[in-house]
Amino acid sequence: QVQLVESGGGLVQAGGSLRLSCAASGRTFSSYAMGWFRQGPGKEREFVAAISWSGGSTYYADSVKGRFTISRTNTKNTMVLQMNNLKPEDTAVYYCAARYGTSVYIRDFDFGSWGQGTQVTVSS
Repeated sequence: QVQLVESGGGLVQAGGSLRLSCAASGRTFSSYAMGWFRQGPGKEREFVAAISWSGGSTYYADSVKGRFTISRTNTKNTMVLQMNNLKPEDTAVYYCAARYGTSVYIRDFDFGSWGQGTQVTVSS
């Protein structure tokens, strides 16, 4: 399995932007589909965005569509979530996840590897 480490979280005002990164270990990163999930205070973990192994296919939760962009650079073993026009309801711990496969996956139980999470706090 691949090891994942998130970074880039922090405190931002509503309307601001943050860029989350997920660094992966291993030489087969390009064989893994990736995703971002989040868990807000008192809430269950929810899907945010996903990307296929090649980066050619992406999928977003309705709540972030048009504001967030997921991308990956396989030569650098990294995935990025660019978050713009942030809202207080985006406050959560954000997790990156990986699974071996060529499709786009959006259910948390589809993923076998998880990072430790990074906190995003959006103030109103």
